[in-house]
Amino acid sequence: MAEAKRDYYEVLGVSKDADDAAIKKAYRALAKKYHPDMNPGDKEAEKKFKEASEAYAVLSDSEKRRQYDQFGHAAFEGGAGGAGGFGGFDFSGADFSDIFGDIFGDLFGGSRRGGRAGNGPMKGANIRKSIRITFEEAVFGCEKELDLILKDPCEDCHGTGAKPGTTPETCPKCGGRGQVVYTSQSFFGTVQNVQTCPNCGGSGKVIKDKCPKCSGTGYTSSRKKIQVSIPAGIDNGQSVRIRDKGEPGTNGGPRGDLLVEVNVSRHPVFQRQDVHIFSTVPISFAVATLGGDIRIQTVDGDVIYNVKPGTKTDTKVRLKGKGVPSLRNSQVRGDHYVTLVIQTPERLSPEAKEALRRFDELSGNTLHQHDDVTEKTDKSEKGDKKKKKGFMEKMKEAFED
Repeated sequence: MAEAKRDYYEVLGVSKDADDAAIKKAYRALAKKYHPDMNPGDKEAEKKFKEASEAYAVLSDSEKRRQYDQFGHAAFEGGAGGAGGFGGFDFSGADFSDIFGDIFGDLFGGSRRGGRAGNGPMKGANIRKSIRITFEEAVFGCEKELDLILKDPCEDCHGTGAKPGTTPETCPKCGGRGQVVYTSQSFFGTVQNVQTCPNCGGSGKVIKDKCPKCSGTGYTSSRKKIQVSIPAGIDNGQSVRIRDKGEPGTNGGPRGDLLVEVNVSRHPVFQRQDVHIFSTVPISFAVATLGGDIRIQTVDGDVIYNVKPGTKTDTKVRLKGKGVPSLRNSQVRGDHYVTLVIQTPERLSPEAKEALRRFDELSGNTLHQHDDVTEKTDKSEKGDKKKKKGFMEKMKEAFED
């Protein structure tokens, strides 16, 4: 009995009203995942790849999709070979070229079909560096200096790489296009794959007489100092982008960018969450009970805060506007939240202990409120011991007799 076919929309994981772009994107992902070259010897992956390819061949063709929406799989039974499995299905009309350009490009390092020509202007690569700053520098911003080795166009050949007085020649392998076409066979038929020309590296030019100063690269390296402005409010792991300080572009393209990742050191007192700062401040029992002024450390300096009488431990205090500035608007700042924790003294003088006992007597006598219960418990335990002792003595006497 033939295996029932799944709905083509279900195979690709798209809705029935999906547009062509969504269908192509879904198939591209499945084709990369289940392609036989990426899953050698996996029959199940090969089956899913063929199933997805059949679904795409229908849904990517407007006429076939219309027929499928109207009649389902029955629209292609018989001559098309739909009921007989995947092998005899008619894939004509389906555009696989750019998709398989992606797949084979990923496998063999080639460029993708449909992209910008290899010998056109291309932006240079970005350079990534990291820098460490203090907690306070992250809050208020700062200026830092990076020492980097950067490339610049060679002054002798003006970036061509050719010896002064000569010029680069057109690449004979690609004819100056910067790309070459390779043809391969698959079960779909002939597939053309466009890759960067290995002879010229995609530039479309070859250099016979190289510039002696830059060895034909077209660039020279030098050490430079770059000023980095760290904005107020930046957080750990965020980056600052400095335009046009990356690698030089090719074929007249612009320079890349310098991306500076910021690592913020931990602070011994403060913790940060978004634009808010959190800290813990110990207070004495006397201040918590009677109230009084305490000194709280903030990123703006110490502030005096008046604690209300009867304050309990873990009470949270909000210092408005003492947090971190917003990256979008440095004039807007978060808040500083302080948790007040009552501190228990570990060492007291005899006079202080006596004063504390006197205080306890006047405020509830908590030190002796369970004395009566303790005394009764002790007497009860002593009585039990006497009873047990008398019983044991009697047993001893019985055995001695």
